[in-house]
Amino acid sequence: MVEVWKSAGVRRRRVFATFIILTFASLLMALNYRTFVLWGELYPAGATGLAMLLQRIAQRVIDAAGLSFTVPFSPISLALNAVPVWIGFRFIGRQFTLWSLYVIIITGILTDVLPVDMLTSFISESDLSRLATDPFLTSIFGGIVFGFSMSLCLRMNATTGGTDFIAIYLSEQKGREIWGLILAINAAILLAGGFVFGWAGSLYSIVYQFITLQVVHIMYRTYQHQTLLIVTNEPKRICEAIYRVSHHGATVIEGVGGYSRKSASIVYSVVAADDTVYIYSICKKIDPDAFINTMSTSRVIGRFYHRPRD
Repeated sequence: MVEVWKSAGVRRRRVFATFIILTFASLLMALNYRTFVLWGELYPAGATGLAMLLQRIAQRVIDAAGLSFTVPFSPISLALNAVPVWIGFRFIGRQFTLWSLYVIIITGILTDVLPVDMLTSFISESDLSRLATDPFLTSIFGGIVFGFSMSLCLRMNATTGGTDFIAIYLSEQKGREIWGLILAINAAILLAGGFVFGWAGSLYSIVYQFITLQVVHIMYRTYQHQTLLIVTNEPKRICEAIYRVSHHGATVIEGVGGYSRKSASIVYSVVAADDTVYIYSICKKIDPDAFINTMSTSRVIGRFYHRPRD
């Protein structure tokens, strides 16, 4: 009974931490949309970029008709995320999709209610003026903020919606990173924005999206793979440690030292990149003399374990 109570307490703390971090990430994204994205007339990735493009087109039509009405962002965002959310429920996981839906809803609402001049009290007037008038700086800082926010969501087992659902689904099916596919899908949005609103915003949006993907690539490494070659005298214990940390198996190759001519074992394994730090530490504790070589792996074909999202 005590163990059940402790387990429930751990789950509650985990849920609370997820709620706080995802709310913070949503606030950062909304602030980014209301400042850097707005100043540079940029288009974020996926459904968000398409929602902003449709919002700006609708706003132009309403302004041309002489109506004093501001088109809200959140309803358009929710409508465009309907199919990706269904894909999430159907193929990825219920809990993952519910948290992602929370991010989509909160980000949309905050984007509609946050004031445009919210950064005025945090940044000097001269710096604020330069940021608002320099689209290159705007695209770089905006890309960093959005990439950081997206990485927070992914680390907490959620996503920002849109093409992220599709990319994660394909990543789990193909066993490799598909983030480059997002950039290709967004090309259509950028072309449409360029034809309607001019090419400056679309071209700077390429910089914005590239910076975003680089930040995500650095901070979120679940679908990056690393090949480990570990020369050790404790192959059995190290194989057990690799499985305990990553749930991946290993192959032991018997070898002979080229200089010492002593027998040695080589443990070969492919693991998720975010597990390697823990494996290094454990291997060095088991065998301080172990020699570890790590290589990036672009693709894995075969049975490769991915942690369940729910």
